[in-house]
Formats: sequence, C-alpha cells, structure tokens
Amino acid sequence: MYKHVALLVRQDGMSHGEFVDYWQTEHTPIAREIEGVVRYQQVLPTEPEHAEFDGLAELYFEDLEDLHAALGSPGSRDYDPTKEVAARAREDVDNFLAIDERPRFIGEEIVQKDEVDGDTDGLYKHSAFLVRQEGMSHEEFVDYWQENHTPIAREIEGVVKYNTILPTDPENAEFDGVAELYFEDLEKLYDALGSEGSRDYDPDKGKAKEAREDVDNFLAIDERPRFIGRERLVKDET
Repeated sequence: MYKHVALLVRQDGMSHGEFVDYWQTEHTPIAREIEGVVRYQQVLPTEPEHAEFDGLAELYFEDLEDLHAALGSPGSRDYDPTKEVAARAREDVDNFLAIDERPRFIGEEIVQKDEVDGDTDGLYKHSAFLVRQEGMSHEEFVDYWQENHTPIAREIEGVVKYNTILPTDPENAEFDGVAELYFEDLEKLYDALGSEGSRDYDPDKGKAKEAREDVDNFLAIDERPRFIGRERLVKDET
C-alpha cells in the first residue's frame, strides 16, 4: 500500500496539549473520511518535551493516484485537493498546524518483519526519516539499506515489527526512506535506539550496537529526523 506520513508541527502560541486536543477531537473525524483512505493511524510522542514533532499522521491508500488527489504530491509540503472531504481536511489544517514547517513523506511500505500480525495499536514505534550520505545516489542508498542494513535491524532486540518505506518519487521526496521499528516495551526501545533527546544513540550490546555501527556506512545521521511515540489506530479497512 501507499502511505502518506506527515510530521506534524503545531502553530505558534499553541501548547502540545492544545494541539493534541484539537487534532484528536476536531481534525481526526474529518481526516479519517478522506476519499480513498483505507487505514489511518496516529503516533503521539512518548516524551513531548523532547520530541522533534508533535505527532505523526499516517494515511494509507491502495491507489497512488487517490493519495495524490487527496494529499498532493511529494514535491510540496502544501496541497490543494478538490475532493470534498479532502478539501475540508486541508482547510482545517490551518487551524492547528504550521504547515510550512511540517515535513512529509509519500512512499510504498515493505513489511520486513511482523510478529504481531499487523496489530500495531498501542505499540511503541521508532520512526527514522532517512537521509543518505553525501556522494551516495538514492539508488546506492536503497541498495545498501535493503541488502546490508535491514537484515541487521530486523533482529534488534525487542523489535516485533519492522517496516521500510521507499519514496514513490525519489527526486522530489524530502527523505530517502523511512524505517519503522515497533516494540511492545518502551524501555527496550530506549535501550536499543536511545530516547527522544537526540538524533544519535549509543547502544552497548547485541544487534542494536551492530546496527548503530552500520548506520555510519550510509546515513547522514545528523540530518535524519526521528520520532518515538505510541501508535493509535484510527481506521482500518484493509
């Protein structure tokens, strides 16, 4: 399936709590009914005061054209839908989001590991928005990521689900890919991948340590936003 991930930033003058209240109470009932959406999940930060973003909104579509019609293409952070509910959702965004500061990513999801049969509601998730090293092409990045790094990362201690997302339009995408690692236990996530306060992390054992060492072979880690949160399933018609 095709997935639109929005990294949400609240408007100036709005607290994180006010942002979450508006997002959940006012915006979500609209967004879940956007034409073509078959799954909708949200991720709230485990440590809002240290998080880079106020939340993630993840909308899935079976058809890429439906996604673009509802939410625009990867080439811009803004969009101008013409379908009824999508247009209402876009208008409502201006009530709580700083849309120019809201990175986003459109891609196709690949499930690399799944020990929970797709049931991610309530799980803790580390989302890394990947940026390749200077001098590496996107294709070289993807090849190394999928062939060399993924076999290590999927075996990190505590990981129960692991997705990689490849951009549908690499030339216009803000990131080279997204890595999503799910844990049932937040402390295991922190042990493996660090806490919210830094883009870098320093695990001291096992596959987590091996994965961190391998990151230096293909990622510009200081340019790689990340988000740790707990997932909330809003809609699932898949």
